[in-house]
Amino acid sequence: MVDLTAEIVLFDGFDELDAIGPYEVFQNGSQAGASLETRLVTLAETDLVTASHDLRVEPDGTLGDPDLLLVPGGGWTTADRGVHAVIEDGVLPAAVDDCATAGATVASVCTGAMVLAEASLLEGRPATTHQVAVDDLEAHVADVVDARVVDDGDVLTAGGVTAGIDLALWVLEREFGAEIATAVETEMEHERHGEVVR
Repeated sequence: MVDLTAEIVLFDGFDELDAIGPYEVFQNGSQAGASLETRLVTLAETDLVTASHDLRVEPDGTLGDPDLLLVPGGGWTTADRGVHAVIEDGVLPAAVDDCATAGATVASVCTGAMVLAEASLLEGRPATTHQVAVDDLEAHVADVVDARVVDDGDVLTAGGVTAGIDLALWVLEREFGAEIATAVETEMEHERHGEVVR
């Protein structure tokens, strides 16, 4: 039994680094001593998910009852796949809302924030997203923050693509302490940028 279960939800057109960056951070955190299990999941059973740059990923299973749900972005500037498509479909925002209602902490990377906005999780909250979606996000939040990571308790958002690594490192620090986060940061040779806005 682990202290924290994290699930990263994949969909066709998700941005690879939005999901795989945090996944690697969490896996390294587990190896560094964090009591953490991380899974790549989908909403429906499928053998493969095709990401925005055509990487094909085999998910671990379907969405369960995680302590932390992470939603990647991808495809905000294209109408037929990625975040635009899942918002149009409506199933993922509803699933995100269900997870939040059940008590999960919900996080987004990049334009994944637009899925959280569609799920009505960002109303009256500060949040951040990729620069291409800032104007769209402003209609849903109290304050669009120019920051790599915004922590508003049970909802966290990260800016453009590589900010997902910073978000995952912050989650490790918040949940398991600075020593584990620093160990992972050192192993990955990644230097976090800017302060977390809380």
